[in-house]
Amino acid sequence: MDVTVLRSGIPDTLPGRSVNVCERGIAAVLSGELTPGEPVGLEVRLPLIATPLRTRALVRHYDRLRCGMEFVGLSSEQQAAIRDWAELSKAPAESDTGRSAEDASEDIEDKEDGGFHRDVSGPDNSEPPPPSRPRRKRRRAPWTLLLITAAVLASVLWWRWNRGWEELEAGLASHPVANGENRARVPAEVMEKLLLHRVDPDYPAAARPARLQGVIVLDVVVGPDGSVVQMRPLNGPEVLSRAAMEALRWWKFQPYRVNGQAVEVETTVAVEFKSPEIGNK
Repeated sequence: MDVTVLRSGIPDTLPGRSVNVCERGIAAVLSGELTPGEPVGLEVRLPLIATPLRTRALVRHYDRLRCGMEFVGLSSEQQAAIRDWAELSKAPAESDTGRSAEDASEDIEDKEDGGFHRDVSGPDNSEPPPPSRPRRKRRRAPWTLLLITAAVLASVLWWRWNRGWEELEAGLASHPVANGENRARVPAEVMEKLLLHRVDPDYPAAARPARLQGVIVLDVVVGPDGSVVQMRPLNGPEVLSRAAMEALRWWKFQPYRVNGQAVEVETTVAVEFKSPEIGNK
């Protein structure tokens, strides 16, 4: 997996390896340091899935290169891809194990049956041979054994799947997310003067047939470090709102300070879209 973080207006990519993935987030080991509360871009290459998973996330936990991130704005298609990967990972092993056990059982039965056939020939042997034990019919491995084996394998895989996420959630207790009690409401014109890095949105291809245009207004929460941590569209078509939010994730503001202390602020941002005939922004 690759993690992209925007620092001082410059994207920085950190390679890493995912430890656990679910629909809520991902635990990973990275080759660089991150800060809890920092927004990042993710590209995850899941085994057995051809298309990489590309999305945004918020760093919730970091300790000694181990990082826990919560997905932000994960689409339904991406959630389905994660579920498909989980089902493929939990597929039961082939029935070779059952066949091997069956062959071993048959070999033991043959050995036990053959143990009663002794050579009793000879002129001085008057003792009759012991009665032969009736040969038992060879039985196929029951389906219950196969089902039990599959259940055990699925349980082990599921346990390993949740173990990493449980460790991640245990670490989140030491990094609580801001609840908005100390959040300041700042006018849009004030925050516009503190803007350090702006990324203009691309006009979405899905909006071209209808020639959608207009101004999308979003309610935005800016963290103490100046990064956009939350956003909510207040108007406009969904296709334009998604494009606006995709661009705002990379905006960077100068920290807003109250009594010399950087605080979390809530403000509004307006993004204008024009149809392709007029312009693509």
